[in-house]
Amino acid sequence: MFTQLPVYQEKGKVAFNGKLDNILKFSAHLKNPETKFKSIHVAGTNGKGSSSHMLASILQEADYKVGLYTSPHLKDFRERIRINGKTIGKKQVVRFIKRNRTFLEENKLSFFEMTVGMAFDYFGKKEVDIAIIEVGLGGRLDSTNIISPEVSLITNIGMDHLDMLGDTLHKIAFEKAGIIKENVPIVISEFQEEIAETFLSIAKSKNSKIIFADQVIDKNYKTTLQGSYQSKNIKGVVAVLRELKNFKVKKKHIKRGLIKVVKNTGLLGRWQILHKRPTVVCDTAHNKEGLSYVIQQLEEQKFNQLHIVLGFVKDKDLDIVLPLFPKTAQYYYCRPNIMRGLNEQILSKKAKEHELLGDTYKSVSDAFKAARKCASKKDLIFVGGSNFTVAEVV
Repeated sequence: MFTQLPVYQEKGKVAFNGKLDNILKFSAHLKNPETKFKSIHVAGTNGKGSSSHMLASILQEADYKVGLYTSPHLKDFRERIRINGKTIGKKQVVRFIKRNRTFLEENKLSFFEMTVGMAFDYFGKKEVDIAIIEVGLGGRLDSTNIISPEVSLITNIGMDHLDMLGDTLHKIAFEKAGIIKENVPIVISEFQEEIAETFLSIAKSKNSKIIFADQVIDKNYKTTLQGSYQSKNIKGVVAVLRELKNFKVKKKHIKRGLIKVVKNTGLLGRWQILHKRPTVVCDTAHNKEGLSYVIQQLEEQKFNQLHIVLGFVKDKDLDIVLPLFPKTAQYYYCRPNIMRGLNEQILSKKAKEHELLGDTYKSVSDAFKAARKCASKKDLIFVGGSNFTVAEVV
């Protein structure tokens, strides 16, 4: 699987297909499995992963059989495809590849196209009551965008993947809004004035009811997912459930589902506390908006000294993200162990321009060991900058 097919996680833009021809052809080959289950479609720059897991957890609490498709994975490819929190079995993966190998090789599908087809085939065969489908990248041309969902959700919009989605918020919002379907309600988690009109006009053209969740949801539910930014995600999730017809979801299911997200769905890497004394926290936030939330959360913690293990991918605009980080922290610069990993010396040199001082390490593991060695029990160690940096410590 990994050797034959281009993987966006590893190669970046060159693995991005940007059209639906392949997935439509693959779906037809699989006998259109996406038509055999109900779904909720989730797009956005930040918060789409957390929101997807919240929705899955709540619907599980309401006794539904729930498929969950997310990306990227941290440790194991099978994390992407779950039913009621349990990952797809190794045997199912092997059988799927064997059964469809000729088609996959002849049509040169991307890794993402293949995993989407596998997920839809799995959910259809297992007869899930509903599947939560997270967009991989963008929306309009994302391989997941062949579904006809019950409700669609778009979370926060920010400046990320500019080389593929456009270099303004309007262009990015337009791509995300591509998941809006005819006569299907669309929930926007957060009203962002500069792009609201983009969503309003597209929803109107599709005859879709549009709901800005933060303008209609005033109840605050608690979640065990850490981070004050989760309150925005929760409002979007609750608004989606209100629009979901023919499913019985009560307040008690919402409350329990939000408290048991990690237990029910196996979510990793969202303000995840790995250790106490010293406190070790990791988070997969990797763009300006996501990192802003996480660094704000960091500044609200109590500690003597902050240690930050930091690694990025090559296509990250460091002049946008580095100024967000605190100058008082001790930094441990490293390179995630993937082709796209940014060299630690380049990162360190750039960080010095922003007065962020620290040492360089050849691996995430070495950087993390050094931070653990230097930190006292009342210090805080944060690991982040990329999914791939986090994946090496969880």
